Amino acid sequence: MAENTHVRLEVGFDGGQILSWLVTAESADALDRQLAEARSGTVSLEAQDGPILVVVDRVLYVRRFARESRVGFAD
Repeated sequence: MAENTHVRLEVGFDGGQILSWLVTAESADALDRQLAEARSGTVSLEAQDGPILVVVDRVLYVRRFARESRVGFAD
């Protein structure tokens, strides 16, 4: 079974817009690094729907969720 490589990101932007995407863990890590280093510019997120270009200077917060990997009923 393949490892879970996608996570859900909720990103809050300057101006009140909040968006949520299912992106690769590597893309989420790249955004985290850019924000932690307080660098400006853009980050390309690889989402299931296609690439998303995020302007880092406009990001107010990022909330990261682990994708639920279990399907069905629990015992």
